[in-house]
Amino acid sequence: MQKLALFPRYCSLVFLLALLATLQGCSFSDSSKSISDSSSSIFSSRSSNSESDKAYKDEVADYTAAYLKSSAEISDYNAFLKGIGSIAAEQGINNWGDYQATYEGIGQGLQKAKVTGVTFETYKKNFAGSNVEKMQYIQQGYDD
Repeated sequence: MQKLALFPRYCSLVFLLALLATLQGCSFSDSSKSISDSSSSIFSSRSSNSESDKAYKDEVADYTAAYLKSSAEISDYNAFLKGIGSIAAEQGINNWGDYQATYEGIGQGLQKAKVTGVTFETYKKNFAGSNVEKMQYIQQGYDD
């Protein structure tokens, strides 16, 4: 919601900067590239140490632990991931599948559920889709 509220301001800013660049004889393509770079970093950057990330990781950890404690012997990974997606959407995170905090939170949840040994390794591999980097993030969250 906050991003939508900023959109009119962003458009006005782009227009003003383009106008200034034209008046100063500056290349519009250089100005627009700079504006584009700045806006993408504003909208996509999230510090992994921010309060919102901590809250997100805690919620993912709680969800993971609850899911593991309440699920049957055979886990439905798609249902689990759908739940993670819902949590991320509530937090305004669109790229949760590529977001380090997601996997750290899953690792914390595995720790909370006291999952160990082969069972831990199996969950880690399946939740990360066998992605080595994501498995490392899960391990990092588990070890914290």
